[in-house]
Amino acid sequence: MAAFLIFGEIQNMNNQFPPIILASKSPRRQELLKLMGIDFRVVLKEVDESFPDGLEPHEIALYISEKKAKAFDEMVIDEIVITADTIVVIDGKILGKPESEENAFEILTTLSGNMHQVITAVSLLKNGQIHSFYEISEVFFKPITEEQIRYYIKTGNPMDKAGAYGIQEWIGLVAIEKINGSYTNVVGLPTHRLYQELCSLI
Repeated sequence: MAAFLIFGEIQNMNNQFPPIILASKSPRRQELLKLMGIDFRVVLKEVDESFPDGLEPHEIALYISEKKAKAFDEMVIDEIVITADTIVVIDGKILGKPESEENAFEILTTLSGNMHQVITAVSLLKNGQIHSFYEISEVFFKPITEEQIRYYIKTGNPMDKAGAYGIQEWIGLVAIEKINGSYTNVVGLPTHRLYQELCSLI
């Protein structure tokens, strides 16, 4: 009975939010919102993700996230639009989604035995105003062998992810020693911070 009441209280709290649009096709982000108990619908828009030269990594993530939010500016009135952008950085170099299996191999070889940063920027569009924030997590990979990298690439999982890996997948379970910062931020959405920011908008 107590568990049922607690779940009901959480649902009531989440129902205080206005209707929410998640502007992301990422199944990881969609699953995280579902686990948070937040009702939402997915609406996608094609957005040019280019950015000006000279930006710091976190500024790039914020720039792209806000560009995604601006695409909805004239089509929403009483809803909150959530957009996000995640980038992976090592030694100041941004590692995007792999263009081929060999590129995935190169990226994962670079990550092996090293620490990299995962930066996720989130933008919330409400009533024509955009509120943005970002989180940085440090991820430490243990050294991984060529055989292990090839095995992971054969699953096909690296191909749609920045940095060529998913922390929630096989390689994350066997190769990541520790992280400093938010785990869900590495998955693609810093849920603790997102919840706080959503609550501040109601």
